[in-house]
Amino acid sequence: MKNSVENDLLLTLTRLESAVKSMAMADPKPDLMPYFQRIDVLSQQLPPGTDPTLLHYLHKKSYEKARRYLQGRDVDNQVGNCRHV
Repeated sequence: MKNSVENDLLLTLTRLESAVKSMAMADPKPDLMPYFQRIDVLSQQLPPGTDPTLLHYLHKKSYEKARRYLQGRDVDNQVGNCRHV
């Protein structure tokens, strides 16, 4: 079960993904900085005991992996260069 910070984080990550996908056709291009800033703020608000896997994804800026993790789809994530999923 996700807490409210994780729910907000998932919403922000999903909105970031949508903004990135729209960039090819958007004019003007969307400003992605507010998404990154919000993700950083929310990451700092995660409670003690947050799964280290999620923290790893956020620390490494692996936002797609973090989104999948929060969606319960961590099994879809590929092993990265750090040998961590």
